[in-house]
Amino acid sequence: MYFRRLRDLREDKDMKQSEIAEMLGIQQTVYSRYERGYQNIPLEYLIKLSKFYGTSTDFILGLTNEIKPYKRINSN
Repeated sequence: MYFRRLRDLREDKDMKQSEIAEMLGIQQTVYSRYERGYQNIPLEYLIKLSKFYGTSTDFILGLTNEIKPYKRINSN
């Protein structure tokens, strides 16, 4: 289910796959595989995307429908 949420979040920001891939430091074709559900997204990218989109990893993973993130702890 997360792959649909990745696409929806990206489209809500009017961004291209190539722009998100560049932010993550990967090729567009790799990111495309995440959005289509052909490849599992690494945890480090999931965390970066949740911070970028201002939501929780649980929302992206489909574990909650609450888009508002939990209160974050201070960490680097």
